[in-house]
Amino acid sequence: MQFVILCKDKPDGLDLRMATRQVHLDYLKDVGGANLLGAGPFLDDQDRPTGSMLIVEFPSEAEARSFAQNDPYAKAGLFVDVEIRRWRWGVKPPAA
Repeated sequence: MQFVILCKDKPDGLDLRMATRQVHLDYLKDVGGANLLGAGPFLDDQDRPTGSMLIVEFPSEAEARSFAQNDPYAKAGLFVDVEIRRWRWGVKPPAA
């Protein structure tokens, strides 16, 4: 089952985001593995990150939630809001 994880950074969170970025990327690579279908930041009008969107595939929402909660960004307190929504890739899915 696919999920989209939508994360909104807390105000003035850019320094925390940048300080935690490498361990976050390592987590996505190492722990996300085949479960991570795509990810990237939301940007403001000056191209500064303001949040994140991840597309993941897990057997259950509980597993997707656990993955989101264990993200180093989440553990560092970067996010003011995290939403997890069940999702289906409808158009132009990545090649299998």
